[in-house]
Amino acid sequence: MTATQIPLFVVTLLTAAFNVGIAVADLTGARFVLANSAEVGVPRSWLPWLATLKLAGAAGLLLGLFDAALRPLGVAAACGLVLLYLGALTFHLRAHVLYNLAFPGFYLATAVASLALTVSS
Repeated sequence: MTATQIPLFVVTLLTAAFNVGIAVADLTGARFVLANSAEVGVPRSWLPWLATLKLAGAAGLLLGLFDAALRPLGVAAACGLVLLYLGALTFHLRAHVLYNLAFPGFYLATAVASLALTVSS
């Protein structure tokens, strides 16, 4: 691994891990997830679908990271996560729930960083 590959490796692993973590929280119906989704107007029935998208994004990132032939899949996964979290920010803004905007913003930032590093590698 070269010095230029280390940021790609670290950021992509962290992005995947964060998405797996929040997907598990979605799937298990964590109290903070249920409260937040209700507050921003996301139906509870959407949570398993959103968790699936997060898990698929994490898997795509990892596959693209560890197999150069699958790098386009990693790019697509990062794009999907960027869109997912732009949607989350939109729901927060639409509902005027700004006090915890940093959470979807953080996930968006990790997805954007993963996308930028994957495309540039």
